Amino acid sequence: MRKYKVGCIQATPALFNKDKTMLIVEKWVKKAAQQEVKLLVFPESFIPAYPAGLGFGTVVGSRTEAGRDQFQRYWKNSIEVPGPETYQIAEWAKAHNMFITIGVTEKDAVSGTLYCSLLYFSPESGLMGKHRKLKPTAAERLIWGEGDGTTIATFDTEIGRLGGLICWENYMPLARMAIYQKGIQLYVAPTADARDSWNATMIHIACEGRCYVIGCNQYFTKSDYPEDLAPHLATDRPEILSRGGSVIVSPLGKILAGPLFNEEGLLTANIDLDEVVRSKMDFDAIGHYARNDVFKLSIEGQPEIKPDKTS
Repeated sequence: MRKYKVGCIQATPALFNKDKTMLIVEKWVKKAAQQEVKLLVFPESFIPAYPAGLGFGTVVGSRTEAGRDQFQRYWKNSIEVPGPETYQIAEWAKAHNMFITIGVTEKDAVSGTLYCSLLYFSPESGLMGKHRKLKPTAAERLIWGEGDGTTIATFDTEIGRLGGLICWENYMPLARMAIYQKGIQLYVAPTADARDSWNATMIHIACEGRCYVIGCNQYFTKSDYPEDLAPHLATDRPEILSRGGSVIVSPLGKILAGPLFNEEGLLTANIDLDEVVRSKMDFDAIGHYARNDVFKLSIEGQPEIKPDKTS
């Protein structure tokens, strides 16, 4: 399959409520299916939402009981992988013949540690795998643990080689190169960054990696938080906590859809994998433009890369 439609969901989850958020996921999957979307991308930690504006009762050197209660509530509404929620998303992927990627807060089944994870679903095989965010940014480190090299993955699928990084991982040059080394064609970048500069990053990655890039963010406001959590939000934050900015970019850096700001929506674009080939005529970071005699990159915990296999 060389030509098809991709979709990017910019939506508001039911914050801190995984069950209601799953209903929202189902709604958008059905809407995308009506437009014959073959690959659908959801934002970073869509289940159970990116907790923008909350401090979980912390300052350097102390924590509060109210903050621990908020964390426990967030933990309770996070999901295990695999688990009931992943089985359900796999069913939707199968029913609509659609590849789905979605950001979640994952609860480790053994340790209970939370991770910011990116999940990949196939209509044939269900949950293909996951990537755990390597380095949570700033206060994110309070709630999420660090992933490792074993989850830096791409998946060789009928729609192309699919993979990606989460939010500011995309600012890590070696992390990007690790993805490029796997021959990425469809690069997903779920994020919580709604600044104008983020779109420049998406365009740069498309040009650097010679791949399609789908940057995906949430849209939500302070008013979307449950009433009992609203008083704990930072007072210096604006009413719109995440204005979105989702975008779809071609391998030569052309914006195909978006950026979408200050509203929910489904972005779509028609793609052609032959454009990936055409774009590499004059630049290929892992091929004719590489200098493997000068530069070497190895990633701890990574399996050997084998051609034409999921890696």
